[in-house]
Amino acid sequence: MRITRKPLAALLLASALSTGLAGCASGTPAPASSGTSGQPSGEITVFAAASLKTTFTQLAEDFEAKNPGTKVNLSFAGSSDLVTQITQGAPADVFASADTKNMTKLADAELVEGTATNFATNVLEIAVPPSNPASISSFADLAKPGVNVVTCASQVPCGAATDAVEKASGTTLSPVSEESSVTDVLGKVTSGEADAGLVYVTDVKGAGDKVKGIPFPESDQAVNTYPITTVGTSKNKALAAAFIAMVTGDDGRKILGDAGFGTP
Repeated sequence: MRITRKPLAALLLASALSTGLAGCASGTPAPASSGTSGQPSGEITVFAAASLKTTFTQLAEDFEAKNPGTKVNLSFAGSSDLVTQITQGAPADVFASADTKNMTKLADAELVEGTATNFATNVLEIAVPPSNPASISSFADLAKPGVNVVTCASQVPCGAATDAVEKASGTTLSPVSEESSVTDVLGKVTSGEADAGLVYVTDVKGAGDKVKGIPFPESDQAVNTYPITTVGTSKNKALAAAFIAMVTGDDGRKILGDAGFGTP
């Protein structure tokens, strides 16, 4: 298994080179999508929302162990960035989004194979340094003067959720930074660069004692649903479907549940 987070330019260059090489060897058959036993085989690349890094890394390792001869490459980033990469030609076999909005963008671009499957839910939680230097105890506290709060940018699912909570609660935040992924927000908190950050419950749980989580009741105004699909341009749809089946099946539900994700 390989985990990458490549810049868009690098991904597009890799795609272009791959296409060029394929054109030079037009007589070369495509990699087989199943072995002689009929079981899926080969290699796939999974593009997944940053908040899925821990769970999907474990799922990929388990999948490879249960399916010898397969390889799952993982690429994590904000869902909106991943959609941009796929629509501009980056090679991906599976896409797992942190919201339905970005999955719809991919569907509108006719790059979704069949219908996406919802497999998890998540809600926001406030992450603060263990000492909680700004004495944060509620969502409204994040709007107090002098509080350095970091959020996701609005186009990212965690940022859209933050916007929804602001509107529902009548609270306006003035973040010192808006990040492109939820893991970047968490990084600002763990490094001490921020007094607080709005991340997912699962991020707080995964960070352990590096942060303190502050739940707030307004979070139920923005529940994010996570869908997953085979990308229409996938070269190994059989293996992609097998991986998705694991994510949405008993093994996936257990791993996701243990990490704090809810069921759709």
